[in-house]
Amino acid sequence: MRDINSLNKVTLIGRLGRNPELRYLPQSERAIARFTLATNEQYFNPNTNESDIRVEWHRIVAWGKLGEFCEKYLTQGKQIYVEGKLRTRSWQDREGNKRYSTEVEARNIILLGRKDETGSHDDEFSTPSTPDFPAGENSIPDTDNDSGGDEEVPF
Repeated sequence: MRDINSLNKVTLIGRLGRNPELRYLPQSERAIARFTLATNEQYFNPNTNESDIRVEWHRIVAWGKLGEFCEKYLTQGKQIYVEGKLRTRSWQDREGNKRYSTEVEARNIILLGRKDETGSHDDEFSTPSTPDFPAGENSIPDTDNDSGGDEEVPF
């Protein structure tokens, strides 16, 4: 029976931590782009009695034509709107330990900011409502390290 009382939807506005890395899966030659997105949150720090900003890093994955769009138009520091869903995958590392990674699987990306910042392009790209990739294809091993590594973004 299908549980209709659930929702897996993520909406983020932030800046790219690095340029997207595009590659193609060997079996299907389907494109996959990966990048990080930083979002800022203002909060009150009771220790200093002042407002402070907390940066949260998100791993973003875009498949197919959306991934190719990302590689072509997105660059480090650009502000974008991302809509998608959370996806958690698992794999074994080189030592045989089971590892997990939670990512946002993008379904819609809109470039934000001034036109002179983003160049001449379509401002929005969405994936079709029905994905055109096999179910197991989104379970590829992660070659990135989990340390984040994008702490120094110039914005």
